[in-house]
Amino acid sequence: MSKLFSKIEEDLKTALKKKSEVELSTLRLLKSDIQYETTKSGSKELTDESIQSIIKKAVKKRNESIEQFKKAGRNDLSDKEQIEINILNRYLPEEISENQIIPVIDEILKKSDASPHAGKITGMVMSKFKGQNINGSLVKDLVQARIQN
Repeated sequence: MSKLFSKIEEDLKTALKKKSEVELSTLRLLKSDIQYETTKSGSKELTDESIQSIIKKAVKKRNESIEQFKKAGRNDLSDKEQIEINILNRYLPEEISENQIIPVIDEILKKSDASPHAGKITGMVMSKFKGQNINGSLVKDLVQARIQN
């Protein structure tokens, strides 16, 4: 069993004992997603990187929900989603900052041809940070800003 999955299960038990409803439901849903992916892939267990990928997808879904809830004026629901994101973020490594991304973008732009394509550059940057917690939309925005300058 992976270390990350073990930690999630331990925290699930702790949340059950503390009767922390939001944390409990968030971790149950996460565990369910992990078990679904395990069954789907046909393996006995997933690696920590695979589990982190599942967590990133869950965070992304919640961020999209927050946007929709704010548009609808449902701040109560958006606050709940934000709490769930904070819970999920405990299981992800620290996110790569802009200060770490920009030098990589500049390096790739120097090596690329005269007319760089934003999609290709973004893909190259994402591959440099593979397995790390990086925000793809931030990378895309930074690449577009660097190409325009």
